[in-house]
Amino acid sequence: MGAYILRRLLLVIPTLLGVMIVNFALTQFVPGGPIEQILAEMEGNGNVFESISGGRGDVGFQADSSSDSGYVGSRGLPKEFIEKLKKEFGLDKPPLERFLMMMWNYIRFDFGESYFRSVSVLGLVAEKLPVSITLGLWTTLLSYLISIPLGIRKAVRDGSSFDSWTSAVLVAAYAIPGFLFAVLLLVVFAGGSYFQWFPLRGLTSDNWETLSWPMKIVDYFWHITLPVVAQSIAGFTFLTLLTKNSFLDEIRKQYVMTARAKGLTERRVLYGHVFRNAMLIVIAGFPSLFVSVFLGGSVIIETIFSLDGLGRLGYEAALQRDYPVIFGTLFFFGLIGLVVGIISDLMYVVVDPRIDFGTRET
Repeated sequence: MGAYILRRLLLVIPTLLGVMIVNFALTQFVPGGPIEQILAEMEGNGNVFESISGGRGDVGFQADSSSDSGYVGSRGLPKEFIEKLKKEFGLDKPPLERFLMMMWNYIRFDFGESYFRSVSVLGLVAEKLPVSITLGLWTTLLSYLISIPLGIRKAVRDGSSFDSWTSAVLVAAYAIPGFLFAVLLLVVFAGGSYFQWFPLRGLTSDNWETLSWPMKIVDYFWHITLPVVAQSIAGFTFLTLLTKNSFLDEIRKQYVMTARAKGLTERRVLYGHVFRNAMLIVIAGFPSLFVSVFLGGSVIIETIFSLDGLGRLGYEAALQRDYPVIFGTLFFFGLIGLVVGIISDLMYVVVDPRIDFGTRET
């Protein structure tokens, strides 16, 4: 097992390097950049996309800034100002030199500062983490707490009317876009047209600091109920059907028939013998599911419920071409995702000690 973990850890380096190379190369061909974003804001366009599509002959950052058809000529800005901006952002150096310098800093976990917020990237991530952890953790837990019992019941009653109508409900829920379900929850339960049972926005109330600890916990869960439910709805179907199919595969095996022949109760057979084998793939996938929700937090859900999380941070950084935030978070989360992949493999061993990755042939 130790050799397997070491191999996986060594694979993290080239994998992460490949991810960074591909994304860095893509930014060299995407129109616009942080310089264009600043100039667009100075002109009152709001963002670089409006400037690029404005039809005034503007060009991308790679264009010669001294050209009459570029930003200097079309906007009447002095060339010295453009060059000063480039030097301030470190964009006056060749792409290869910038990439190597960036990776050297990232190896030392120096992710730099945001171009537009004058805050360190790690500081921004730490500021947004509570929202993303909240959505990721509770969405994952809620999905498991509902999907596993429901999947087991569907497996036991396979082919019954209960199995049929719950499958229809799950498929319908899976087909509903998350943002549409979120709007529906707001309209119905957040004072839209019917009930005002839950708050409209935010992770806590304005007077949260003055509340007692019990009331802070109540207030916290009061605020996260609707966004967590909205983000969890699509995940129920996958986990429930995965649980059902895993149980059906195990129930039909010979050892289950043998256990029943020995006179064991159905409950003892189901939870004493079938459960551990059937839940192997479901439970072992918990870390990966949590990280997928955590890192891929829904921008739309966060926007609808006015939650300032990592999803919105990434979206705004992409709009502003805030390269330190884009690449810093990409490196940081890519590293987390790769490490969690190793943890997911180890979870298989925890759930079923008979599995030994160390015996696999290389």
